[in-house]
Amino acid sequence: MEQIFTIAALWLGLAVVSAVVAYHLRLSIALVEICVGVVAAAVAGSFGKAEALGANSEWLRFLAASGAVLLTFLAGAELKPGVMRKKIKEVSVVGLVGFFAPFIGCTAIAFYALGWDLQASLLCGVALSTTSMAVVYAVMLETGLNKTEFGKGILGACFINDLGTVIALGLLFAPFTYKTVIFIVITAFLLAILPSISRWLTRVYAHRTAAIRTKWVILVLFGLGSLALWSGSEAVLPAYIVGMVLAEFSARDTFWIRRLRTLTVGFLTPFYFIRAGTFVSLPALVSAPTVFLMLLGGKVLSKIFGLYPIIRLFRRRSDERWYYTLLMSTGLTFGTISALYGLSHNIVTREQYSFLTAVVIVSAVVPTLIAGFAFLPRHLLPKPEVRVEGAQWKEGPSDEG
Repeated sequence: MEQIFTIAALWLGLAVVSAVVAYHLRLSIALVEICVGVVAAAVAGSFGKAEALGANSEWLRFLAASGAVLLTFLAGAELKPGVMRKKIKEVSVVGLVGFFAPFIGCTAIAFYALGWDLQASLLCGVALSTTSMAVVYAVMLETGLNKTEFGKGILGACFINDLGTVIALGLLFAPFTYKTVIFIVITAFLLAILPSISRWLTRVYAHRTAAIRTKWVILVLFGLGSLALWSGSEAVLPAYIVGMVLAEFSARDTFWIRRLRTLTVGFLTPFYFIRAGTFVSLPALVSAPTVFLMLLGGKVLSKIFGLYPIIRLFRRRSDERWYYTLLMSTGLTFGTISALYGLSHNIVTREQYSFLTAVVIVSAVVPTLIAGFAFLPRHLLPKPEVRVEGAQWKEGPSDEG
């Protein structure tokens, strides 16, 4: 137990450092946490103490996965059904192009240029076709764009993109079995009754029983996540759909959703983002930079050339189009999941896995940095709010409950 508390304190110390750095550099905290994870792993490795970080400890993996699940739920809760219906054409077209362009492009690069076998090349295409819902939503929160129709459109397109990735991974590599049918049937039934049960629990027990809504939502997320993993899918997929189904329920109490956001961003997601950074092997990248650059260029460029002309149909301003395109060019959650699936099922080698993971993580950082520095649509940012305490101005939303 002493070791667990020590490692947890170390990781939360890294999270505090990340927050300070992000504040002074005016960068997304998620991106800084990833970079801090890369540096921490490199420093620990230079002293031969890579295992001291405990990145593969079961309890730390659970906290990281919980952070990804809850952050994905919160992202889904931002997408009101009315907004999705209004923007269904935009998010569908952008999301599908965002999936197919890098899937085809990166598969071709791996097979024809790098000489990987067909299965490894297809896995490469799947892993690099993703967006990063976790990073994009974290950026939306920090800028306040999650409250705008522009931000909701980006989140919706990210969902369609990642849904294509999950379906492709299942169709190409995971057999469709009775477990899949059970997962779909139970999930569909629960989603149908979830809003009414949630409203009843709130009406009868909310404000009388300690945080019952939070306990109920986490129970549903973990239960469906367990069922998804059992069926061969991923825990974050039902989390996003649950968030969308409960979007109107969540919007009725903004104070509750902000407290849940504080728990998620303040405690859980640092473990997810920092852990993602620790998987980047700098020696592996240095030893074969050409492979890394080819895959990174294939992912980002295929996204840009595929998406920019399409997004141009929906957004008039240049900064909006580039910001939209670059955020759709990110990758993290489903990319690392797909790469790890390929490694654990002997579809890719450990070296190929290292390159895929590094490309996925770097693609979460570089396009987002460029988007934030050069193309942030400031005219869409919410106006400054006044904080009640001390009557001081504060720009953007707060993650404090």
